[in-house]
Amino acid sequence: MAQLADGENLTRRQAAILERALRQFQPELEDRVVVVTGGARGLGRVMAEGLLRTRARVVCADKTWEGSEDFQESLNASNRSLAIEMDVTDGAAVDRGLSSTLGKFATVDVLINNAGLVSETWFAPHGHVKTLDTTDHDWEAMFGVNVFGTVKVIRRFVAPMLEKASGSILNILSSGVLTTSIGGGFFGARPWTVEMPYQATKAALSALTFYLAQEVRSEGIRVNALMPGHTRASWFDETARAFQEGGGIYALRPLTADHVLPLVYFLCAGGDDSFEAVSGRLYHTPDWNYDHGYGDVRLWGDYNLPADLDEQYKRLEAALPDYWRSGLARAPFDVERVAYATTMEKLRSEEAEST
Repeated sequence: MAQLADGENLTRRQAAILERALRQFQPELEDRVVVVTGGARGLGRVMAEGLLRTRARVVCADKTWEGSEDFQESLNASNRSLAIEMDVTDGAAVDRGLSSTLGKFATVDVLINNAGLVSETWFAPHGHVKTLDTTDHDWEAMFGVNVFGTVKVIRRFVAPMLEKASGSILNILSSGVLTTSIGGGFFGARPWTVEMPYQATKAALSALTFYLAQEVRSEGIRVNALMPGHTRASWFDETARAFQEGGGIYALRPLTADHVLPLVYFLCAGGDDSFEAVSGRLYHTPDWNYDHGYGDVRLWGDYNLPADLDEQYKRLEAALPDYWRSGLARAPFDVERVAYATTMEKLRSEEAEST
């Protein structure tokens, strides 16, 4: 099976790719002021730490730093970083966050809108509730953070960008917003994941990205969005164990959060003064990585999982059909789903026969 590989070797290759990306983009990123919301843990923290390695100046904002106090202290101890408490749904808190940022760094070059509520935490631990079983409160809470909160942050943190006619805004989305078409009729790329209202909020951010990019293009500000792959975020292990306790395996092996860094570097780098600067784009990270020489989705698997979870994914990978081919950045969602479902049925049958 092509997906079953030496995890230590792949981890070394990941590190080498990240080092190459760091060398490539550091000249453009050094000293740029980057604000990352939801930066205390998970994907936000990985992006912040990756940007700090480029010598960018980084502001991490989060509603709470509970459990991340060491990271908070290290950020505030440096003259190149800052940790702030900022609830994106609270306009006054966002005002204070901007004031603290300008007080230390005088400007903002890049804003990464990463803060958000996800299904796996809102509907913990499995994260799947059918749309008609959700409540008004579920929708109001998720839109309050993921959409209205993001807009609150953009409206304030774009001000220093507008003043100098230069800046970059990056929104973090989900591949669940994607559609495809056959015969002119569009349909969802992966609606079986049962993620309302989360995916509705990400669809709203997708539209916001395209429209805002056009509106501020003449002001020298770029607006783009990226979709990570199936990533081991801060909530992942709890959800995976919940599936494991029910006799399942939570999808395919997750990707290490580091896989977003080359694309994040690219979108945060300079070039604001160029007419050719990329704006108004939505990138699927695994595809972008492959097309730009940063490896396919298999390379970026997380091979540092806890032993109990890693064993489950090894079982799955050993039984998966070898559907890979040249030129494939990652399997289409329907292919992945069929391969996963077929393999899980095979594993269940083998377990039943052994008992």
